[in-house]
Parts: sequence; C-alpha cells; structure tokens
Amino acid sequence: MNYMEEAINEAYEGIENGHGGPFGCVIVKDGKIIGRGHNRVLLNHDSTCHGEMEAIRDACRNSGSHDLSGAELYTTAEPCPMCLGGILWSNIKKVYYGCNVRDTNDIGFRDDIFYDYLNCKSQDEKSSILEQTELERPKCLELFNRFKTLGGTIY
Repeated sequence: MNYMEEAINEAYEGIENGHGGPFGCVIVKDGKIIGRGHNRVLLNHDSTCHGEMEAIRDACRNSGSHDLSGAELYTTAEPCPMCLGGILWSNIKKVYYGCNVRDTNDIGFRDDIFYDYLNCKSQDEKSSILEQTELERPKCLELFNRFKTLGGTIY
C-alpha cells in the first residue's frame, strides 16, 4: 500500500468538501494504517484541526493509547510547529512529508510567523509577535506540587 497516496486522498477529501486546506495524513504501525486525518479547521471552526493532529487523535482512539511509539506518519506537507509538537508528544519518530514549508507559504498559509517566533533570539523580538506574562506562579506551583504528591501519571 502506498501510504503517501492515502494521505493525499485524505487531503483531497478535505478540500473537495470544504473542510480546510490541502493537508492530509495517515499514521502507520506494523504495516497497518491506525490513524487518518485531514484538515478540518473550517469544518470544525477549530484552528487546531490540522491533518496531522486529526490523524494523531484518530490513531490514539484506535490504539487505545496516547503513546504511538513505533508508528510512522505520512503527511502531504511538512508539519507546522503545532503538529510537530503533537508528533513529538505522541512519540512518533519517523515522518514522511510531501510539500515543504516554502511550498506551504507559496499557497498562502502563514507558517512563517511561527518559525519567526521560535527563531527569535531576544525576548523583545518574541514579544513583538506574542506577548506572554507569568501570572500567579505560587498558586500554580501549589497545583504542580499537588499533582506530584498525588503521584500523577507522567506522559
């Protein structure tokens, strides 16, 4: 089976139905597709419904685990920073992509602002893109300590 072709088919399903951009993804483990997804940002009115994120959610549901170790991901475009985070959190170690970041920018998607933020050298540069402020740290540390005291599961 051509897994990239399956990812492309997912993307076509999404764009032909007006769900979102041309981003499709499949996740494969032990020679079987365990997760599928395509961009559903417009359909769900949810900016996190990228193809990779949808496929990760599907694979986790289907496998009954948040840990996708041993799985491989096939996607029509190089993962954006959010999707890359999801891939890393789910323990996927191998990604195959079709179009690269430049190709994505060329059709009008604005991934460059995220890379600009991640590549900023100073806090001043970062704050011109996104302002972040530490707030109520002592109370949040109490929360963290409670989690630790309860022996919460680390994932």
